[in-house]
Amino acid sequence: MKKSTETIGNLIDNQSVSFISSIDEAGYPNTKAMLAPVKREGIKTFYWHTNSPSRRIAQYRKNPKACIYFCDNRFFRGVMLKGTMEVIEDINIKKEIWKDEFLMYYQGGMDGGDFIILKFTAENGRYYSNFRSEDFEIIS
Repeated sequence: MKKSTETIGNLIDNQSVSFISSIDEAGYPNTKAMLAPVKREGIKTFYWHTNSPSRRIAQYRKNPKACIYFCDNRFFRGVMLKGTMEVIEDINIKKEIWKDEFLMYYQGGMDGGDFIILKFTAENGRYYSNFRSEDFEIIS
C-alpha cells in the first residue's frame, strides 16, 4: 500500500466510533465500542478517556495486550492494530487531554472524578480494502 500511514490515518480520522479489545480473566477477548480517540500520534499511539472503575481498566492493568479497530462502513474498509494498552493517571497527560465538554461524563471533573486515560501503542496491523488484506509493521 502506498502512503500507508497517510491512508490509514485518514480512515481513522473520519470515524466517530472505534473499537477496543482487551483480554478477560478467562483469556477471552472482550471488545467495546468507544468514541474516536481524543488524540493520535501517527498510527502508532492513540489516547482515549474513560471511567476509572470500568471493566476494561482492570483488564488492561492485568494484561496490557490489546487490539483496536476502525471501520469505514461506507467503503467497506478497515484497519486493525495490535499492541499494548496502558492505563495513564499522569496529571500532565490528563491536563493535555481534558476538555470542559467532558464534564458530562465526569461529574467531578478532571481531578475529582473517575476520569482516566487509555494509551494504546501499536506494534503491527492489518488493513482491509477492495477485498484484500495487507499485514504491516508499525515503524516508529
